Amino acid sequence: MKTTLHRLIKTKPTLMKFILVSSLFCVISLCVSVLLLAKTKVIMNSLYSPQHDVSQSDPTTVDHLVFGIASTGTSWPRRKQYTKLWWNSIPNITMRGCVFVDALPHEENVSNDGSLPPLCVSQNTSQFLYTYKHGLPSAIRVARVVKETVALNHSGVRWYVFGDDDTIFFPQNLLKTLSKYDHRLWYYVGSNSEIYEGTQVFGFGMAFGGGGFAISFSLAQVLAKVLDSCIQRYPHLYGSDSRVYSCITELGVGLTHEPGFHQVTIRLKGYIELWIEMINIVDDFLPFSVLLISLPFI
Repeated sequence: MKTTLHRLIKTKPTLMKFILVSSLFCVISLCVSVLLLAKTKVIMNSLYSPQHDVSQSDPTTVDHLVFGIASTGTSWPRRKQYTKLWWNSIPNITMRGCVFVDALPHEENVSNDGSLPPLCVSQNTSQFLYTYKHGLPSAIRVARVVKETVALNHSGVRWYVFGDDDTIFFPQNLLKTLSKYDHRLWYYVGSNSEIYEGTQVFGFGMAFGGGGFAISFSLAQVLAKVLDSCIQRYPHLYGSDSRVYSCITELGVGLTHEPGFHQVTIRLKGYIELWIEMINIVDDFLPFSVLLISLPFI
């Protein structure tokens, strides 16, 4: 009995010391957390204060855009006329970007006079698995246009803009819209198909590449680093749009919907894709890019 009482008396100071040390540690941790939180709040307030608002102090211009256009060596000779409608359409401004093809066109002269973007041959994608039964493995090459456009390593980039070789952009209106968003944050901007069926099949949160889409610089830098490993997890998907969308979703970013990226499909008996030249359409109807219409075979 005496031994047990002695042990209790001896243990009590040790227990008290433990409680005091633990309490002190908790108080210190709480103080550090409060200080860090306050510092973070000051930084965030400073970052997003009016004087740091990019749209006000330093507006986005065409010089801040880089375009990645997906094409092929066979389609580019006949579809380049669409790109010529809008490329370098702003006086005294030289646009930046590249048309990515699987092989150079079989033409006597593929030199560029400035009315078209330069041609870039895409990297080999034969190492990537593609298992969609009725699709084309070239979807992987087109998805990697995102990575290869970032790899061009242009300076002063705020937005990467992607589209097909028959996409017609309206640069001034595109700038007006992208200027609403902070390129330092992660943005995936575009729109889905304008008919329910196409959106139902491919997803309501996916930007359809035919109408074009934009990715902020900060997001594109991260996406480019993980795109190849991500693509390998989606061999069963149909198109390039689905792959880009899936990889951006893995990063926790959702689509910022801007309806000015138009893509419309009309389905009857079959499909034939045709881009309609609509330069004279009012800006309110086609603010950023022209629509894609799929007309039926009759």
